[in-house]
Amino acid sequence: MTYIENIFLCMASPLLVAALCMGRRQLRFFLFCIAGMGVCLLSAYINTFLAAVCQADALAATAEIAPVVEEIMKLLPLVFYLLVFEPEGDKIKAAAITIALAFATFENVCYLIQNGADRFSFIFFRGFGTGAMHVLCGGIVGEGLAYAWQRTWLKIAGTCGLLGAAITFHATYNLLIVYGGVAQYVAYVLPVLLMAAGKLSALRLTRRE
Repeated sequence: MTYIENIFLCMASPLLVAALCMGRRQLRFFLFCIAGMGVCLLSAYINTFLAAVCQADALAATAEIAPVVEEIMKLLPLVFYLLVFEPEGDKIKAAAITIALAFATFENVCYLIQNGADRFSFIFFRGFGTGAMHVLCGGIVGEGLAYAWQRTWLKIAGTCGLLGAAITFHATYNLLIVYGGVAQYVAYVLPVLLMAAGKLSALRLTRRE
């Protein structure tokens, strides 16, 4: 049995100590890391509860329940940050990516503890794939919110639209993972390729300007 709350305490405690030692400039980063791991922990409980209530099989739980719950949970601390502190655009994107990165890291650690780390090639692809998927979803939401929250009329609709886009991509990724075989490795590679393509496009636009 994997006691993920104990894993959370072990991972969050050094981050909390570092946050207290690094000063106010770095405090935000560590707090968002802890928030990302915290919502990952809560997502695991909520996913299990909803799967039991809905009597969902593995496919439904992975492709239908988990993407919705996880993307909503990742959005909550970000919306709190936006409502309370009203940050600038760059800070919104950095916060979204940090939360997503911490979420993916905690999820990968729990997966390794539960399933073992003996299959290096599989773990390597899964680590990069899952990390890139969560970071890509975080980047989409963060970049979009930085634009949408500058316009009052677009806040609610923009947030819902970005959440829907993140859920759809996350669900597609999970569906390919559950299908297995070649599709599973396509899912692992797809987020990395999309991130690379996005970076190349951004570099070309910067050079043109």
